[in-house]
Amino acid sequence: MAEKKVIRKLSAEAKDAVPAAQARRDAAIYEPVKPAQQFGFVHNNVDCIGCRACEIACKDKNGLAPGPRFRRVMYVEGGTFPEVFAYKVNMSCNHCAEPACLPSCPTGAIWKRADNGVVDIDSSLCIGCRRCEAACPYGAPQFDPSDNLVKKCNMCIDELEAGRKPYCVAACMMRVLDIGPIDQLRAGTHETKAVGPNDKVVGQVKHMADPELTRPSIVFVAHPKGKVDG
Repeated sequence: MAEKKVIRKLSAEAKDAVPAAQARRDAAIYEPVKPAQQFGFVHNNVDCIGCRACEIACKDKNGLAPGPRFRRVMYVEGGTFPEVFAYKVNMSCNHCAEPACLPSCPTGAIWKRADNGVVDIDSSLCIGCRRCEAACPYGAPQFDPSDNLVKKCNMCIDELEAGRKPYCVAACMMRVLDIGPIDQLRAGTHETKAVGPNDKVVGQVKHMADPELTRPSIVFVAHPKGKVDG
């Protein structure tokens, strides 16, 4: 049986806020927000052991029921004996420079912060239409049937503003997941345990959507079998 689509009704206060939110959305469409400093993620695909502590910490922090996963650890295996391989790719919202989810939202509930570039959702304006879910090439927006809202990673913005790191980063026992200014992560100048002294970071791994679509704020230490040619 097909899932019944439920469109959430907004409160009276939220309805009054929609025009301003739509204007903010339209402004971002035509002139993307250029934050003072864009934060992003780095993940070491080689050293990740796939324990999924980051996934559990994220679900705990956000009170998520079974189903929605803001952070996802993906297992990649292949080869033929004796030449076999396995590695992990860890991804959540990439807080893109030009997020596809933002212009798809009819109420303007999705917005990009001007200070750190975090892409966030105002749940009071979300109607659960799931257009953002369809628009995102990385599967970041997650529909929560418990309240018919779409939710996603906001990089634990409350933790960032308190000078701490997101729950997923804090939970990583191997220290292969971290955040930092994305320009510094790309240049290799940001100090992080996720990148070794001889490691090179890349902006795309195999089976990942083309970064040119939205310019995601994430880099990887890629496994040799996960590197994109060229």
